[in-house]
Amino acid sequence: MNHRDRARTLLTQLYDQNTAELTLDRIWQRIVEQQTLADKPRNDCMLITYADSVQTADEVPLQTLNQFLKTRLPNVFGRLHLLPFFPSSSDDGFAVIDYRMVDHHVGGWADLESLADDYDLMFDLVINHCSRESLWFADFVGGRTPGRDYFITLPEESDTSAVARPRSTPLISAVHTYAGIRHVWNTFSDDQIDLDFSNPDVLLEFVDILFFYRDRGAKLIRLDAIGYLWKRLGSTCLNLPETHIFVKLIRVLLDAVDPSVRIITETNVPHAENIAYFGNGDEAHLVYQFSLPPLLLHGFEFGTSQYLQEWAKDLAAPPEGTTYLNFIASHDGVGLRPLEGLVPADEVTALVDRMHARGGFVTLREVSQLEQRPYEINVSLMSAFGGSDGLPRFLAAHALMLSFQGSPAIYIHSMLGTLNDLELVERTGRTRSINRRKWQLQDLNSLLQDPESLSSQVLSQMSDMIIQRNKQPALAMSANQCVLETASPLFAMRRSCQTQTLTIVGNLTNRYERVDLESLGLCEGVYVDRLYKSTRTIGSELALHPFEVCWLDPDCS
Repeated sequence: MNHRDRARTLLTQLYDQNTAELTLDRIWQRIVEQQTLADKPRNDCMLITYADSVQTADEVPLQTLNQFLKTRLPNVFGRLHLLPFFPSSSDDGFAVIDYRMVDHHVGGWADLESLADDYDLMFDLVINHCSRESLWFADFVGGRTPGRDYFITLPEESDTSAVARPRSTPLISAVHTYAGIRHVWNTFSDDQIDLDFSNPDVLLEFVDILFFYRDRGAKLIRLDAIGYLWKRLGSTCLNLPETHIFVKLIRVLLDAVDPSVRIITETNVPHAENIAYFGNGDEAHLVYQFSLPPLLLHGFEFGTSQYLQEWAKDLAAPPEGTTYLNFIASHDGVGLRPLEGLVPADEVTALVDRMHARGGFVTLREVSQLEQRPYEINVSLMSAFGGSDGLPRFLAAHALMLSFQGSPAIYIHSMLGTLNDLELVERTGRTRSINRRKWQLQDLNSLLQDPESLSSQVLSQMSDMIIQRNKQPALAMSANQCVLETASPLFAMRRSCQTQTLTIVGNLTNRYERVDLESLGLCEGVYVDRLYKSTRTIGSELALHPFEVCWLDPDCS
């Protein structure tokens, strides 16, 4: 079946036959103008950053960021996730006012094109909602096309009790329009109004935006909050079949236009629901490994590999042509829903208490009118691991993350060892601001020039680890992964390809630990630790220092 026929099949699952055919014709006019050859991607390690995470007074932040990366992180990352850089009214960019503009405070499209010379760029397609200040919503208020039919309205008395909530804020808000008071759906806040994808005009709008981003250099498209896209009262309105059909449709359209562009779905939900966005290899190219961050944090905090190992040994290899996106920290907090069914509730509570003690916050989600549960820990990763005293654990957790099958992504504040920014929380009133510091370049450079500073140590050692990871064929995205049976607190797995086999072993405690070499499937002899570029002769047991991770290669050449 060709791309057009596959798109037709998917559209008829969303709309009536006539609407589907008309929508297909309108989409394909855009497709013909867009087709191109695929490009060869760069290395797959990704840096996550806001456009203005590093600033200076005499240039726009995108230019400052570009020069900072050239100076401080050359040849480390091949991909760059630029968090929303569009004009926005709230939520640090995720309440988009205009999807086709760069916020002039951070730069312009030319600055993004310059970054695209060195990186495969990932843009956010903030697809579930837009800003209350957008022109579309102004159209809705004024009863004008096109926006008057872009949003979900429902009677105030509608029963929304079944709807899954990521927040404890009201789901419906009243809006004064020229036609009177109307009630609109807002999953995340009353400044972020949900869009109505049962209207094919909304779909077409976002197809145009998708192609626009591709034209502006995006090689990866992150579908933000995609799980909430389709609404049907009486259901959870989360991860509905129509949402999966929509992702398949976007995949078909991009495959027809530019097969080198990758889709990643952002679905901070329990593991089985999350990986369902691979489909049969026909939905997302990449799916976030949302369970990995809290499992690593819990494991190193309590000195146990039990839950990490149980989860990892059951991980299925992703469908051909797809992979996981592995990370520990991002611009958001550490999600707790991905621990459901993996870690007992009392131990999740204990983790939350530890993070409170380290200056973090926890946000809640509404389960019912009578119950709220922890949804997300808001804390900087460096503070979560205990600041400078926790540096060995922090580095060990990243060494394990870099070892997993998939593509690694690292938040800029993890590269810089940034601690909790409580002053920013105080200024914004938002707990997520704790992990979104805006560094002044002069202050940052002063720290990085001091080899004893925490930021300097973290940047140097993290960069070395990533560079070493990128050199190992056995740690490539598609290389095989097999988790080995080891007693807690050790974690071990084997990564292998045709040219290399690595045995990864990590100690999650502050004690010396030993493991029988035979239990790892290894023989006595000389090995190269590819992580630290050292040679070690190992007898019947492998001795591991506190929080040590090694990548053992029997090939000493």
